[in-house]
Amino acid sequence: MALPQGTTGSTMPRRQLGRHLRDLRNRARMTTRTAAQQLEWSEAKIWRIETGQTSLRSLDVEAMCKVYGAPSDLIGPLTALARETKARGWWTAYGDVIAEGFEVYIGLEEAASRLSTYENELVPGLLQTEAYTRAMLAAARPDMSASEIDRRVQLRMARQALVTRVDAPLQLDAVISESVLWRRIGGAEVAAGQLAHLRQMCDLPNVRIRVVPPDSGYHEGMDSGRFVMLEFPELRVGEQPEPPVVYVEAFTGPVYLDKENDIDRYRRAFASLGVVAVDARDGIEAARESCAV
Repeated sequence: MALPQGTTGSTMPRRQLGRHLRDLRNRARMTTRTAAQQLEWSEAKIWRIETGQTSLRSLDVEAMCKVYGAPSDLIGPLTALARETKARGWWTAYGDVIAEGFEVYIGLEEAASRLSTYENELVPGLLQTEAYTRAMLAAARPDMSASEIDRRVQLRMARQALVTRVDAPLQLDAVISESVLWRRIGGAEVAAGQLAHLRQMCDLPNVRIRVVPPDSGYHEGMDSGRFVMLEFPELRVGEQPEPPVVYVEAFTGPVYLDKENDIDRYRRAFASLGVVAVDARDGIEAARESCAV
């Protein structure tokens, strides 16, 4: 399934606007509580705005700029950015099967230029085959209807177009535990198809797949667990790119980290994984041979 080109939706405008408004509030030396009181909003609303979780009306931006004492020449660009937060991404068509909070991740993923991921249990979503995804969903959610599984599979396959698109394909750097290659989600036939797909993906110039051997010893991935780090291009010439984001899929819901010290810790974790990880090709071939037995 082809992913529509150039449909980044409102995710990046929301994040940009939220970051600008947070900076204005901090410069005004105003807490979220004080800001919420002056705007007659809840603190939760301020937090959702500043973290890019919600769109905004131009009138709301003007009100915030007034409370924060923003320079007059900044109000126009920020209200224009607010209008961009109303855009809808292609993934909104799958709103019925997107878990709460995950639409933010899809928007970030679609806008990213580079994605670095560590996975210790499953094949990363962008590298899964349709059969693997279907088998994994059926096993994880036996109560899920066949139609819902179909929709979730379609959504995942649509996301994968980021890796194979002709125009600026996503740079994907995946490190996975070698044990993932031997885990037979869906049985031998599904596993064989998934391994063959991984082997093909290894040959793409924008994809790097490495595995962590079982005899690797300590690495920081043991402490970090699975995570995804997304990095973004500059949206306009001469403009600083959006800061990186680390996505952690917790059992109770998604967590998004963008503070500099958090990003640095995950960078170090990924670098530590890189020290012990090896090219995936040999491990994939060994696992494929076991499927043929």
